[in-house]
Amino acid sequence: MIFKPAQLGMAKLDNQELVEDRKSCKKIGPCGVGKKALYLNSFYIDRRYYLPYGSISRVFKRVAMSSGGFTGKGMFASMAYLVVEYDGGKQKQCNFKDERDVDKLLEVLAKEQPQIHLLSAAGEQMLQKKEAEKASRKLPESELTDDARHSITVLRRAKEYLEAKPALSDELSAAERRKRAQLQSKPVYRYVALAIFIMGIVSAAYGLYAVTTHTGGYGIYFALFGFAAIFLFSSYNMLPTAHNNHSAIMKRAEKAEAAMAEYVKHYPNGAFPVPSHYAHPIVLKQMADAIEEGRAVTVPEALTAVENRLKSLNADVQVEQEEYDEVVVIKAMFLNHDYQ
Repeated sequence: MIFKPAQLGMAKLDNQELVEDRKSCKKIGPCGVGKKALYLNSFYIDRRYYLPYGSISRVFKRVAMSSGGFTGKGMFASMAYLVVEYDGGKQKQCNFKDERDVDKLLEVLAKEQPQIHLLSAAGEQMLQKKEAEKASRKLPESELTDDARHSITVLRRAKEYLEAKPALSDELSAAERRKRAQLQSKPVYRYVALAIFIMGIVSAAYGLYAVTTHTGGYGIYFALFGFAAIFLFSSYNMLPTAHNNHSAIMKRAEKAEAAMAEYVKHYPNGAFPVPSHYAHPIVLKQMADAIEEGRAVTVPEALTAVENRLKSLNADVQVEQEEYDEVVVIKAMFLNHDYQ
């Protein structure tokens, strides 16, 4: 442990507890989930601070959207933050590169620290209101036809089958999202990244030259190496590597689709209700919702209803956080296959 995590709130762990807990924590993005404390990043350093769970009241996600959030266009798409509320209302906001890491951290906290609220106070009120509205949209059970009930049963069984191996659905979604981002990215971005990378190398080289020749003072050294770090980290995710290049990204998507196709081929209840490249629990959940709300009766009609809803969503459409989270997971799957 190079840097000892700094105490952020009023509560603290003794040194030995802190060392052991920090060493064994689950590292998720720039943060970490320990047995006794949550570890949070500063702008530059991962897991720089710690907060014992007793001082934490809420941990929730905050998303800043750019115009490319739903279309896959735009340089930054969505920017995710983890917000931690502690000591009676103080907040610490942590920036994440990958929104999925925020979701994964919240999922781990839900299992290991169920006493912590995972929504903001406003979010909880909104959720209650939304659940009431959603319940009001559903048809009474007595108004559902036999065909509709049968379709819901088929979809729920298929959803349970996919949930038995969640890694397949997770990888399919992740691979399709990466493929979509690759297909939508403009070549000019790579040239910009290369230029930024070169600037980082030049800054680092000149910084080393300045240190060895004793040119300037410590201020210029910190500035040069600081610029070098910023430039290099900024360009890292956009430069081609062994795993971050067009061929590797396309092969990953093909492999994920093939794995899912093989899995649903052995579905024990007959033909799987959706094409294998759309086989995700969220897709099946939204299809069942469409039937319960009276927008569809049969399985094919429910899939069409989901497709129409996804087509209607773009950067100009505002949706609730729950729907946004679901759309982010599945929309790339439909876009990459032209809703076929």
